[in-house]
Amino acid sequence: MSIFSRKKTNRFIELLIKQAEYSVLGMQKLLEYVKEPSEAVATAVTLLEKEADEVRRILIDELNKTFVTPIDREDIFALSLTIDDVLDYADTTVEEMHMLGVQPNTFLERMVSLLTDAAREIYMGVQRLEDHPNVANDHAMRAKALENRMETVYREAISDLFAMPRDIDHVVEMLKLREIYRHLSNAADRGDAAANVIGDIVVKKM
Repeated sequence: MSIFSRKKTNRFIELLIKQAEYSVLGMQKLLEYVKEPSEAVATAVTLLEKEADEVRRILIDELNKTFVTPIDREDIFALSLTIDDVLDYADTTVEEMHMLGVQPNTFLERMVSLLTDAAREIYMGVQRLEDHPNVANDHAMRAKALENRMETVYREAISDLFAMPRDIDHVVEMLKLREIYRHLSNAADRGDAAANVIGDIVVKKM
């Protein structure tokens, strides 16, 4: 719960905040992994993803049992889904890096760093939704700006891939890295979608 809150936070907001918190923690662990891969960090990402899934299951169960919700049911569901997707992509990124034997590089680190910052903005935006919607919207806009920066780095990374030598070993490496880059681009898209939902909620509250 936000330290700025003066009243009891609604159960749905609490659960969304918890999901967003797990997303930040997962991205922080992914950032550790792309700097220095280890089985321990990979396991930590997977465990966070499973904990976040459990929070989402509880949220959906609460949603199914509740007639009146603090914000539109569709928006609660959409925000929960998009936040969950971000962490899912973090987990599959680690899994595929391990399976494909992809080693860290500066592009991976830059992209994940931006995604981590964007996840933090989404988290702060969800925290502010109930009592400070305009501030929540500010955080959503910052998350969208970070997503745009991340996509720029993604395009730079893809361009760099195709500048590599064309022997067979490098072609295989290109295909592996492109797959990982796409995972991170998809994570950015879902973060952008979460920011859009926050913006929609704010508009409806005005």
